[in-house]
Amino acid sequence: MTTLPTARLLLAPLDRASAEHLAAGTPRPPDDRWGPGYPDAADRAGAERFLRLLAEGGDPGPFGAYEIRGREDGVAIGGAGFHGPPDAAGRVTVGFGLIPAARGRGLAVEALRALLDHARSHGARGVDGDTDRGNTASGRVMAAAGMRFLRDDGRLRHYAVTWTG
Repeated sequence: MTTLPTARLLLAPLDRASAEHLAAGTPRPPDDRWGPGYPDAADRAGAERFLRLLAEGGDPGPFGAYEIRGREDGVAIGGAGFHGPPDAAGRVTVGFGLIPAARGRGLAVEALRALLDHARSHGARGVDGDTDRGNTASGRVMAAAGMRFLRDDGRLRHYAVTWTG
């Protein structure tokens, strides 16, 4: 996998060693730089999910996990990525999160748009995402990135984008 650049971010792909350090909450020596509060429990869980994916199905290719880093300073401020390769219908599921200090500046939308473009350019037919009902900010991020609200199942709010042709 290659790094996905945006105007203000670098989405750096995780490899096994990086994911192991992330899951343990210990920076990878010698120069891994993490912002305050990174990784949080969701970031560690995402790294653990990626490690299980590697163990069960091998390398997911372009549909792996990424650290969100500032383009200018390289400091990790969150995580984003896919929950695995496309399913039989060509759909992938995405997740994302930022440390509190990085929120409210459109960075999550920027990161999610990069993932959506990446998924489409690698043959995915669509992307699904969900958020807890109370996490309205995450829903706004998905909507701003081009995903549409589908339904509220009483626990989660579901969003998706589908491409034709």
